[in-house]
Amino acid sequence: MRNGARVLLASCAQLPRSGTDEDDLPDVLAEIGVTAAWVPWDDPAAPFGEADLVVLRSTWDYPLRRKEFLGWCDSVPALANPAGVARWNTDKSYLADLAERGVPVVPTELIRPGEPLRSPWPDVDFVLKPSVGASSRGAARFAPGELDSAVAHLAGLHSDDQIVLVQPYQRTVDREGETALVFLGGTYSHAFVKGAMLPDPAGPETGPGERFGVRPDPVLRRAAEDAMDAAAALHGLRRADLLYGRVDVVRGEDGSPLLLELELTEPSLGFAQADPGAKPRFASAVRAALR
Repeated sequence: MRNGARVLLASCAQLPRSGTDEDDLPDVLAEIGVTAAWVPWDDPAAPFGEADLVVLRSTWDYPLRRKEFLGWCDSVPALANPAGVARWNTDKSYLADLAERGVPVVPTELIRPGEPLRSPWPDVDFVLKPSVGASSRGAARFAPGELDSAVAHLAGLHSDDQIVLVQPYQRTVDREGETALVFLGGTYSHAFVKGAMLPDPAGPETGPGERFGVRPDPVLRRAAEDAMDAAAALHGLRRADLLYGRVDVVRGEDGSPLLLELELTEPSLGFAQADPGAKPRFASAVRAALR
C-alpha cells in the first residue's frame, strides 16, 4: 500500500454516511493508515476516478436506478467488489447460475414479463419477489389458496418489466430465521441470525427482522464456503478478490442447508451483531485490496 492511499466508501444520497453500524468505518481504517470517506455514488463532484479504491457499501437506492448504477460501476477504475460482480449479483437470477454449479439453493423458478404464474409447489406457501430488489422490497408470501392475490402481485411486478422469482417458503425460517455468514477478503469472519422478514401471522419464534450474533452450525458454514467458491469461480476470481460477501442460508424441512441469497454488492455486514474484531478485519481486508 502506498503512502496516502485514499478509499471512498460509496453510499447513497438518502444516507450519505450509511446511517448504520458502519458509520465509523473511516475511523477504523484510519487506525491502520488508510484515509477513507463516505461519498454518495451519484455525487457528480466525487473524485471516484482518482481514488485508490472505491468500496460499494450502502448504495441502497440502486434497485430503482440499476442501469444508471451499473453504468457508474463500469466507470470506476478501482471498485470493490468489481463491476462485473455487481452486474451479476444485483439480479437474483444469479441463483440459477449457482444452482448449475452444484450449490444447493432454495428451489427457484423465474417468471419473465408476460409469462403466467406457475405453481410447481401447489401445497405449500410460496414467495414472489422481483429479481432486482433489496431489503425484501416487493417480496410477498402467499398461501396456496391465495392465488388470485398472487396473480395480482405478479402483474404489479411485471408492470415494471421485472423478472419475478417464485420460491417455496421455507417454514424453518419462522422457527430459526436466516443465518447470514460474512466473509471479508474471502475469509470467514462472523455470522448472525436474521428473523423472518415474511413471518407466519401465527407468530414466529424469531421476531420479524430481529438480529443476533451466532456461531453457525458447521453444515451451514460449509454451504456458505461452497457458495463463495462458486461465485468467485464464475467470475474467474479467487475468493480473496472479493472484498466482502454475505451468504444467507436457511434449512430445508429435512435440515439440509439451502442458499437463499449471496450478497456481493452492498449487504449489511452485521457489525452490530459481530465480535469487536470484525471491523478491524474489514479494515485489514481493505488494506490488502489496496496492494
